[in-house]
Amino acid sequence: MALSDKIETIRLKAIRLWQYGSAGVWTERANTMKVKLIKTINLSVRSFLSADIQSQACAMTYRTVLAIVPALAMLFALGRGFGLQKLIENELYSIFHAQHEAISHMMSYVDSYLKQASEGVFVGIGILFLLWTLISLVSNVEDSFNSIWGVKNGRSMWRKVTDYTAMLLILPVLLICAGGLNVLMSSTLNAIFHFEFLTPVVSLLLEFGSWLFTWLFFTAVYMLVPNVKVRFLNAFIAGVFAGTGFMILQWIFVTGQMYVAKYNAIFGSLSFIPLMLIWLQLVWVITLSGAVLCYSSQNIFEFDFKDDVERISLRYREKVIMAVAAIIVRRFAASQPPLTLNDIIVDYRLPARLVSGSVDALLEAGVIVRVVIDGKKEIFGYQPAVDIDSLTVSSVRDRIEAAGRHGFIPAFEKMFPGVVRVYDELATQIDNYAGHIRLADVEVQTPQQVAEQRKSSKNAAAK
Repeated sequence: MALSDKIETIRLKAIRLWQYGSAGVWTERANTMKVKLIKTINLSVRSFLSADIQSQACAMTYRTVLAIVPALAMLFALGRGFGLQKLIENELYSIFHAQHEAISHMMSYVDSYLKQASEGVFVGIGILFLLWTLISLVSNVEDSFNSIWGVKNGRSMWRKVTDYTAMLLILPVLLICAGGLNVLMSSTLNAIFHFEFLTPVVSLLLEFGSWLFTWLFFTAVYMLVPNVKVRFLNAFIAGVFAGTGFMILQWIFVTGQMYVAKYNAIFGSLSFIPLMLIWLQLVWVITLSGAVLCYSSQNIFEFDFKDDVERISLRYREKVIMAVAAIIVRRFAASQPPLTLNDIIVDYRLPARLVSGSVDALLEAGVIVRVVIDGKKEIFGYQPAVDIDSLTVSSVRDRIEAAGRHGFIPAFEKMFPGVVRVYDELATQIDNYAGHIRLADVEVQTPQQVAEQRKSSKNAAAK
Protein backbone atom coordinates (compact mmCIF):
# COMPACT_ATOMS: atom_id res chain seq x y z
CA MET A 1 0.00 0.00 0.00
CA ALA A 2 1.36 3.39 -1.02
CA LEU A 3 2.05 6.07 1.54
CA SER A 4 -0.71 8.28 0.14
CA ASP A 5 -3.21 5.42 0.53
CA LYS A 6 -2.16 4.90 4.17
CA ILE A 7 -2.58 8.61 4.87
CA GLU A 8 -6.02 8.58 3.24
CA THR A 9 -7.03 5.53 5.29
CA ILE A 10 -5.90 7.20 8.52
CA ARG A 11 -7.74 10.39 7.52
CA LEU A 12 -10.99 8.51 6.87
CA LYS A 13 -10.69 6.63 10.18
CA ALA A 14 -10.08 9.92 12.01
CA ILE A 15 -13.17 11.43 10.36
CA ARG A 16 -15.32 8.43 11.32
CA LEU A 17 -14.03 8.55 14.91
CA TRP A 18 -14.75 12.28 15.08
CA GLN A 19 -18.27 11.82 13.69
CA TYR A 20 -18.95 8.99 16.14
CA GLY A 21 -17.54 10.86 19.15
CA SER A 22 -19.27 14.14 18.36
CA ALA A 23 -22.71 12.95 17.21
CA GLY A 24 -23.01 9.22 16.46
CA VAL A 25 -22.40 8.12 20.05
CA TRP A 26 -25.76 9.61 21.10
CA THR A 27 -27.61 7.02 19.01
CA GLU A 28 -25.55 4.20 20.56
CA ARG A 29 -27.75 2.04 22.82
CA ALA A 30 -24.90 0.00 24.30
CA ASN A 31 -24.21 0.73 27.96
CA THR A 32 -20.51 -0.13 28.00
CA MET A 33 -17.80 1.79 29.85
CA LYS A 34 -16.31 2.92 26.51
CA VAL A 35 -19.60 4.47 25.36
CA LYS A 36 -20.12 6.16 28.75
CA LEU A 37 -16.59 7.59 28.67
CA ILE A 38 -17.00 9.00 25.14
CA LYS A 39 -20.38 10.52 26.06
CA THR A 40 -18.94 12.04 29.23
CA ILE A 41 -15.98 13.57 27.38
CA ASN A 42 -18.35 14.85 24.68
CA LEU A 43 -20.58 16.53 27.25
CA SER A 44 -17.63 17.96 29.18
CA VAL A 45 -16.23 19.67 26.08
CA ARG A 46 -19.68 20.84 24.97
CA SER A 47 -20.51 22.26 28.38
CA PHE A 48 -17.19 24.10 28.68
CA LEU A 49 -17.71 25.71 25.26
CA SER A 50 -21.44 26.24 25.73
CA ALA A 51 -22.64 29.82 25.37
CA ASP A 52 -25.21 29.16 28.07
CA ILE A 53 -22.52 28.10 30.56
CA GLN A 54 -20.50 31.19 29.68
CA SER A 55 -23.49 33.51 30.17
CA GLN A 56 -24.40 31.86 33.49
CA ALA A 57 -20.77 32.21 34.59
CA CYS A 58 -20.92 35.93 33.76
CA ALA A 59 -24.11 36.34 35.81
CA MET A 60 -22.65 34.42 38.75
CA THR A 61 -19.45 36.50 38.57
CA TYR A 62 -21.51 39.68 38.95
CA ARG A 63 -23.47 38.23 41.87
CA THR A 64 -20.28 37.01 43.54
CA VAL A 65 -18.71 40.46 43.30
CA LEU A 66 -21.74 41.88 45.15
CA ALA A 67 -21.35 39.25 47.89
CA ILE A 68 -17.53 39.03 47.96
CA VAL A 69 -17.09 40.98 51.19
CA PRO A 70 -19.80 39.06 53.15
CA ALA A 71 -18.42 35.78 51.75
CA LEU A 72 -14.89 36.62 52.89
CA ALA A 73 -16.28 37.80 56.21
CA MET A 74 -17.91 34.40 56.75
CA LEU A 75 -14.69 32.66 55.71
CA PHE A 76 -12.59 34.78 58.08
CA ALA A 77 -15.09 34.36 60.92
CA LEU A 78 -14.76 30.58 60.62
CA GLY A 79 -11.01 30.94 60.15
CA ARG A 80 -10.71 32.85 63.41
CA GLY A 81 -12.71 30.14 65.14
CA PHE A 82 -10.16 27.55 63.98
CA GLY A 83 -7.20 29.89 64.42
CA LEU A 84 -6.54 29.96 60.66
CA GLN A 85 -7.13 33.62 59.81
CA LYS A 86 -3.46 34.27 59.01
CA LEU A 87 -3.39 31.18 56.85
CA ILE A 88 -6.33 32.42 54.74
CA GLU A 89 -4.70 35.83 54.32
CA ASN A 90 -1.45 34.23 53.15
CA GLU A 91 -3.38 32.09 50.67
CA LEU A 92 -5.04 35.19 49.17
CA TYR A 93 -1.73 36.99 48.98
CA SER A 94 -0.18 33.98 47.22
CA ILE A 95 -2.94 33.81 44.59
CA PHE A 96 -2.80 37.56 43.89
CA HIS A 97 0.86 38.05 44.66
CA ALA A 98 1.18 41.29 42.68
CA GLN A 99 -1.92 42.81 44.28
CA HIS A 100 -0.69 43.14 47.88
CA GLU A 101 -2.14 46.64 48.29
CA ALA A 102 -5.57 45.71 46.90
CA ILE A 103 -5.79 42.62 49.12
CA SER A 104 -4.86 44.72 52.15
CA HIS A 105 -7.70 47.12 51.36
CA MET A 106 -10.10 44.21 51.01
CA MET A 107 -8.97 42.81 54.36
CA SER A 108 -9.75 46.15 55.97
CA TYR A 109 -13.26 46.05 54.45
CA VAL A 110 -13.77 42.53 55.79
CA ASP A 111 -12.61 43.53 59.29
CA SER A 112 -14.94 46.53 59.20
CA TYR A 113 -17.83 44.35 58.04
CA LEU A 114 -17.26 41.84 60.85
CA LYS A 115 -17.02 44.63 63.38
CA GLN A 116 -20.30 46.16 62.23
CA ALA A 117 -21.96 42.74 62.23
CA SER A 118 -20.89 42.06 65.81
CA GLU A 119 -21.88 45.52 67.04
CA GLY A 120 -25.28 45.96 65.43
CA VAL A 121 -27.92 48.15 67.01
CA PHE A 122 -29.98 45.06 67.65
CA VAL A 123 -28.32 41.89 68.85
CA GLY A 124 -27.73 39.55 65.93
CA ILE A 125 -28.99 41.92 63.21
CA GLY A 126 -25.55 42.17 61.61
CA ILE A 127 -25.08 38.40 61.62
CA LEU A 128 -28.55 37.88 60.14
CA PHE A 129 -27.80 40.38 57.38
CA LEU A 130 -24.52 38.59 56.66
CA LEU A 131 -26.27 35.22 56.45
CA TRP A 132 -29.06 36.64 54.29
CA THR A 133 -26.54 38.06 51.79
CA LEU A 134 -24.80 34.70 51.51
CA ILE A 135 -28.11 32.79 51.36
CA SER A 136 -29.14 34.98 48.41
CA LEU A 137 -25.87 34.10 46.64
CA VAL A 138 -26.28 30.36 47.30
CA SER A 139 -29.91 30.63 46.13
CA ASN A 140 -28.68 31.97 42.79
CA VAL A 141 -26.15 29.12 42.58
CA GLU A 142 -28.94 26.63 43.32
CA ASP A 143 -31.07 28.12 40.54
CA SER A 144 -28.19 27.62 38.08
CA PHE A 145 -27.63 24.03 39.25
CA ASN A 146 -31.36 23.26 39.19
CA SER A 147 -31.50 24.58 35.63
CA ILE A 148 -28.73 22.15 34.65
CA TRP A 149 -30.52 19.27 36.38
CA GLY A 150 -33.88 20.26 34.89
CA VAL A 151 -35.41 20.83 38.34
CA LYS A 152 -38.13 23.48 38.25
CA ASN A 153 -38.98 23.52 41.95
CA GLY A 154 -36.39 24.99 44.30
CA ARG A 155 -36.24 24.66 48.04
CA SER A 156 -38.85 26.24 50.27
CA MET A 157 -37.82 29.32 52.24
CA TRP A 158 -37.45 27.30 55.44
CA ARG A 159 -35.27 24.69 53.71
CA LYS A 160 -33.17 27.45 52.16
CA VAL A 161 -32.43 28.88 55.60
CA THR A 162 -31.59 25.52 57.18
CA ASP A 163 -29.79 23.86 54.23
CA TYR A 164 -27.85 26.94 53.17
CA THR A 165 -26.72 27.66 56.71
CA ALA A 166 -25.39 24.09 56.96
CA MET A 167 -23.61 24.50 53.60
CA LEU A 168 -22.06 27.80 54.68
CA LEU A 169 -20.65 26.09 57.76
CA ILE A 170 -19.39 22.93 56.01
CA LEU A 171 -18.03 24.19 52.68
CA PRO A 172 -15.72 26.94 54.03
CA VAL A 173 -14.08 24.42 56.37
CA LEU A 174 -13.22 22.17 53.40
CA LEU A 175 -11.99 25.22 51.48
CA ILE A 176 -9.78 26.31 54.38
CA CYS A 177 -8.35 22.80 54.72
CA ALA A 178 -7.71 22.63 50.97
CA GLY A 179 -5.94 25.98 50.89
CA GLY A 180 -3.85 25.83 54.04
CA LEU A 181 -3.31 22.18 54.91
CA ASN A 182 0.09 21.95 53.25
CA VAL A 183 1.54 25.06 54.90
CA LEU A 184 0.04 24.41 58.34
CA MET A 185 0.87 20.72 58.70
CA SER A 186 4.37 20.85 57.19
CA SER A 187 5.43 23.69 59.49
CA THR A 188 3.86 21.90 62.49
CA LEU A 189 5.55 18.57 61.74
CA ASN A 190 8.95 20.19 61.19
CA ALA A 191 8.59 22.16 64.43
CA ILE A 192 7.68 19.05 66.43
CA PHE A 193 9.79 16.26 64.92
CA HIS A 194 12.62 18.07 63.05
CA PHE A 195 12.69 15.20 60.51
CA GLU A 196 14.23 17.00 57.58
CA PHE A 197 14.78 13.79 55.60
CA LEU A 198 11.00 13.16 55.59
CA THR A 199 10.24 16.61 54.22
CA PRO A 200 9.89 15.60 50.52
CA VAL A 201 7.63 12.63 51.36
CA VAL A 202 5.55 14.60 53.86
CA SER A 203 5.32 17.52 51.46
CA LEU A 204 4.06 15.22 48.70
CA LEU A 205 1.45 13.66 50.98
CA LEU A 206 0.28 17.06 52.21
CA GLU A 207 0.11 18.37 48.65
CA PHE A 208 -2.12 15.42 47.79
CA GLY A 209 -4.17 16.22 50.90
CA SER A 210 -4.77 19.75 49.59
CA TRP A 211 -5.93 18.34 46.26
CA LEU A 212 -8.14 15.82 48.06
CA PHE A 213 -9.86 18.50 50.14
CA THR A 214 -10.39 20.59 47.01
CA TRP A 215 -12.01 17.60 45.31
CA LEU A 216 -14.18 17.01 48.40
CA PHE A 217 -15.17 20.68 48.45
CA PHE A 218 -16.52 20.54 44.90
CA THR A 219 -18.03 17.11 45.57
CA ALA A 220 -19.96 18.57 48.51
CA VAL A 221 -21.09 21.50 46.33
CA TYR A 222 -22.48 19.17 43.67
CA MET A 223 -24.21 16.99 46.26
CA LEU A 224 -25.65 19.69 48.52
CA VAL A 225 -26.58 22.63 46.28
CA PRO A 226 -28.98 21.22 43.64
CA ASN A 227 -32.46 20.34 44.91
CA VAL A 228 -32.18 16.74 43.72
CA LYS A 229 -30.63 13.51 44.96
CA VAL A 230 -27.07 13.24 43.63
CA ARG A 231 -25.08 10.05 44.01
CA PHE A 232 -21.68 10.43 45.71
CA LEU A 233 -19.73 8.67 42.95
CA ASN A 234 -21.07 10.99 40.24
CA ALA A 235 -20.52 14.05 42.43
CA PHE A 236 -16.97 12.90 43.21
CA ILE A 237 -16.16 12.40 39.50
CA ALA A 238 -17.34 15.94 38.81
CA GLY A 239 -15.54 17.15 41.97
CA VAL A 240 -12.23 15.70 40.75
CA PHE A 241 -12.75 17.37 37.35
CA ALA A 242 -13.69 20.79 38.80
CA GLY A 243 -11.18 20.60 41.66
CA THR A 244 -8.33 19.76 39.30
CA GLY A 245 -9.37 22.61 37.00
CA PHE A 246 -9.49 24.98 39.97
CA MET A 247 -6.03 23.96 41.20
CA ILE A 248 -4.57 24.35 37.70
CA LEU A 249 -6.20 27.77 37.39
CA GLN A 250 -4.80 28.76 40.77
CA TRP A 251 -1.32 27.59 39.71
CA ILE A 252 -1.58 29.63 36.49
CA PHE A 253 -2.52 32.77 38.43
CA VAL A 254 0.23 32.27 41.01
CA THR A 255 2.98 31.56 38.47
CA GLY A 256 1.79 34.25 36.08
CA GLN A 257 2.07 37.10 38.55
CA MET A 258 5.38 38.20 37.04
CA TYR A 259 3.51 39.43 33.99
CA VAL A 260 1.09 41.43 36.12
CA ALA A 261 3.77 43.97 37.04
CA LYS A 262 3.56 45.48 33.53
CA TYR A 263 -0.20 45.46 33.81
CA ASN A 264 0.03 47.34 37.12
CA ALA A 265 2.19 50.00 35.49
CA ILE A 266 -0.76 50.87 33.23
CA PHE A 267 -3.74 50.54 35.56
CA GLY A 268 -2.11 50.83 38.98
CA SER A 269 -3.99 49.25 41.87
CA LEU A 270 -7.16 49.14 39.71
CA SER A 271 -5.63 46.21 37.80
CA PHE A 272 -6.85 43.99 40.64
CA ILE A 273 -10.46 44.45 39.51
CA PRO A 274 -10.22 42.98 35.96
CA LEU A 275 -7.88 40.24 37.20
CA MET A 276 -10.32 39.25 39.93
CA LEU A 277 -13.23 39.29 37.44
CA ILE A 278 -11.28 37.06 35.03
CA TRP A 279 -10.42 34.69 37.87
CA LEU A 280 -14.04 34.56 39.12
CA GLN A 281 -15.35 34.08 35.58
CA LEU A 282 -13.06 31.10 34.99
CA VAL A 283 -13.85 29.60 38.40
CA TRP A 284 -17.59 29.72 37.64
CA VAL A 285 -17.06 28.24 34.17
CA ILE A 286 -15.19 25.34 35.78
CA THR A 287 -17.81 24.97 38.53
CA LEU A 288 -20.80 25.00 36.16
CA SER A 289 -19.02 22.65 33.73
CA GLY A 290 -18.49 20.28 36.64
CA ALA A 291 -22.21 20.52 37.45
CA VAL A 292 -23.05 19.50 33.87
CA LEU A 293 -20.54 16.65 34.11
CA CYS A 294 -22.12 15.52 37.40
CA TYR A 295 -25.58 15.58 35.84
CA SER A 296 -24.48 13.81 32.67
CA SER A 297 -22.47 11.11 34.46
CA GLN A 298 -25.49 10.25 36.62
CA ASN A 299 -27.96 10.45 33.73
CA ILE A 300 -25.75 9.81 30.71
CA PHE A 301 -28.58 8.20 28.75
CA GLU A 302 -30.70 11.33 29.11
CA PHE A 303 -28.74 12.93 26.28
CA ASP A 304 -29.39 10.03 23.89
CA PHE A 305 -30.74 11.18 20.52
CA LYS A 306 -30.02 14.78 21.55
CA ASP A 307 -29.84 16.14 18.01
CA ASP A 308 -32.92 14.14 16.96
CA VAL A 309 -34.95 15.48 19.88
CA GLU A 310 -34.06 19.05 18.96
CA ARG A 311 -35.36 18.48 15.41
CA ILE A 312 -38.29 16.23 16.27
CA SER A 313 -41.41 16.49 14.12
CA LEU A 314 -44.73 17.65 15.59
CA ARG A 315 -46.38 14.32 14.77
CA TYR A 316 -43.68 12.24 16.47
CA ARG A 317 -43.68 14.51 19.52
CA GLU A 318 -47.45 14.05 19.79
CA LYS A 319 -47.02 10.26 19.67
CA VAL A 320 -44.49 10.41 22.52
CA ILE A 321 -46.78 12.62 24.61
CA MET A 322 -49.66 10.19 24.04
CA ALA A 323 -47.40 7.26 24.98
CA VAL A 324 -46.36 8.92 28.26
CA ALA A 325 -50.03 9.65 29.03
CA ALA A 326 -50.93 6.00 28.29
CA ILE A 327 -48.20 4.74 30.66
CA ILE A 328 -49.50 6.91 33.51
CA VAL A 329 -53.20 6.14 32.90
CA ARG A 330 -52.73 2.37 32.53
CA ARG A 331 -50.76 2.14 35.79
CA PHE A 332 -53.52 4.03 37.57
CA ALA A 333 -56.16 1.73 36.04
CA ALA A 334 -54.18 -1.30 37.27
CA SER A 335 -53.98 0.19 40.81
CA GLN A 336 -50.19 0.39 40.58
CA PRO A 337 -48.14 3.12 42.30
CA PRO A 338 -47.40 6.21 40.20
CA LEU A 339 -44.12 6.44 38.34
CA THR A 340 -41.67 9.28 38.77
CA LEU A 341 -40.22 11.13 35.80
CA ASN A 342 -36.98 9.19 36.16
CA ASP A 343 -38.89 5.87 36.33
CA ILE A 344 -40.50 6.54 32.95
CA ILE A 345 -37.14 7.50 31.43
CA VAL A 346 -35.26 4.50 32.80
CA ASP A 347 -37.95 1.83 32.40
CA TYR A 348 -38.74 2.71 28.79
CA ARG A 349 -35.32 4.12 27.80
CA LEU A 350 -36.89 7.27 26.39
CA PRO A 351 -34.90 10.50 25.89
CA ALA A 352 -35.13 12.43 29.15
CA ARG A 353 -35.73 15.87 27.71
CA LEU A 354 -38.49 14.52 25.48
CA VAL A 355 -40.19 12.81 28.44
CA SER A 356 -39.81 15.94 30.59
CA GLY A 357 -41.40 18.06 27.85
CA SER A 358 -44.21 15.53 27.43
CA VAL A 359 -44.98 15.55 31.15
CA ASP A 360 -45.02 19.36 31.16
CA ALA A 361 -47.44 19.36 28.20
CA LEU A 362 -49.75 16.89 29.95
CA LEU A 363 -49.67 18.90 33.17
CA GLU A 364 -50.51 22.11 31.31
CA ALA A 365 -53.34 20.36 29.48
CA GLY A 366 -54.81 19.11 32.76
CA VAL A 367 -54.50 15.45 31.79
CA ILE A 368 -52.27 14.48 34.72
CA VAL A 369 -51.35 15.88 38.13
CA ARG A 370 -48.22 15.61 40.24
CA VAL A 371 -48.54 13.64 43.47
CA VAL A 372 -46.19 13.37 46.44
CA ILE A 373 -44.48 10.00 46.87
CA ASP A 374 -41.95 11.02 49.54
CA GLY A 375 -42.38 14.50 51.00
CA LYS A 376 -39.11 14.50 52.94
CA LYS A 377 -37.02 13.56 49.91
CA GLU A 378 -39.27 15.62 47.61
CA ILE A 379 -39.97 12.69 45.27
CA PHE A 380 -43.03 13.13 43.05
CA GLY A 381 -45.00 10.88 40.72
CA TYR A 382 -47.81 11.41 38.21
CA GLN A 383 -51.36 10.14 37.90
CA PRO A 384 -54.51 11.09 35.92
CA ALA A 385 -56.13 14.40 36.81
CA VAL A 386 -59.66 13.34 35.77
CA ASP A 387 -61.78 10.19 35.58
CA ILE A 388 -59.90 7.75 33.33
CA ASP A 389 -63.16 6.71 31.63
CA SER A 390 -63.37 10.21 30.15
CA LEU A 391 -59.77 10.13 28.93
CA THR A 392 -60.09 8.92 25.37
CA VAL A 393 -57.36 9.26 22.76
CA SER A 394 -59.38 12.01 21.09
CA SER A 395 -60.07 13.96 24.29
CA VAL A 396 -56.42 13.84 25.37
CA ARG A 397 -55.36 15.03 21.92
CA ASP A 398 -57.88 17.86 22.08
CA ARG A 399 -56.66 18.89 25.54
CA ILE A 400 -53.01 18.93 24.42
CA GLU A 401 -53.73 20.92 21.28
CA ALA A 402 -56.00 23.38 23.10
CA ALA A 403 -53.52 24.07 25.92
CA GLY A 404 -51.99 27.53 25.79
CA ARG A 405 -53.24 30.77 24.29
CA HIS A 406 -55.27 30.69 21.10
CA GLY A 407 -57.80 32.78 19.17
CA PHE A 408 -55.92 36.04 19.84
CA ILE A 409 -55.32 37.04 16.18
CA PRO A 410 -58.06 39.50 15.15
CA ALA A 411 -60.36 38.24 12.35
CA PHE A 412 -58.22 35.12 11.78
CA GLU A 413 -61.27 32.96 10.95
CA LYS A 414 -62.49 35.51 8.41
CA MET A 415 -59.09 35.76 6.72
CA PHE A 416 -58.54 31.98 6.51
CA PRO A 417 -61.99 30.35 6.47
CA GLY A 418 -60.78 27.40 4.38
CA VAL A 419 -58.02 26.51 6.82
CA VAL A 420 -60.37 26.74 9.81
CA ARG A 421 -63.02 24.61 8.07
CA VAL A 422 -60.53 21.87 7.08
CA TYR A 423 -59.10 21.63 10.60
CA ASP A 424 -62.55 21.55 12.19
CA GLU A 425 -63.59 18.72 9.87
CA LEU A 426 -60.33 16.87 10.61
CA ALA A 427 -60.94 17.18 14.37
CA THR A 428 -64.48 15.83 13.87
CA GLN A 429 -63.22 12.81 11.94
CA ILE A 430 -60.57 12.05 14.57
CA ASP A 431 -63.19 12.33 17.29
CA ASN A 432 -65.50 9.94 15.41
CA TYR A 433 -62.71 7.39 15.13
CA ALA A 434 -60.82 7.78 18.43
CA GLY A 435 -63.50 9.33 20.64
CA HIS A 436 -64.51 5.94 22.05
CA ILE A 437 -60.97 4.53 22.52
CA ARG A 438 -60.05 4.86 26.17
CA LEU A 439 -56.41 5.67 26.84
CA ALA A 440 -56.45 2.98 29.55
CA ASP A 441 -57.17 0.41 26.81
CA VAL A 442 -54.32 1.43 24.52
CA GLU A 443 -51.66 -1.30 24.41
CA VAL A 444 -48.42 -0.40 26.22
CA GLN A 445 -45.63 -2.77 27.19
CA THR A 446 -44.82 -3.11 30.87
CA PRO A 447 -41.30 -2.21 32.10
CA GLN A 448 -40.65 -5.95 32.53
CA GLN A 449 -41.59 -6.64 28.90
CA VAL A 450 -39.38 -3.76 27.74
CA ALA A 451 -36.43 -5.13 29.75
CA GLU A 452 -36.94 -8.65 28.37
CA GLN A 453 -37.17 -7.35 24.81
CA ARG A 454 -33.97 -5.33 25.30
CA LYS A 455 -32.20 -8.37 26.73
CA SER A 456 -33.24 -10.60 23.84
CA SER A 457 -32.11 -7.94 21.34
CA LYS A 458 -28.66 -7.82 23.00
CA ASN A 459 -28.39 -11.61 22.93
CA ALA A 460 -29.36 -11.69 19.26
CA ALA A 461 -26.80 -8.99 18.45
CA ALA A 462 -24.09 -10.90 20.36
CA LYS A 463 -24.78 -14.05 18.32
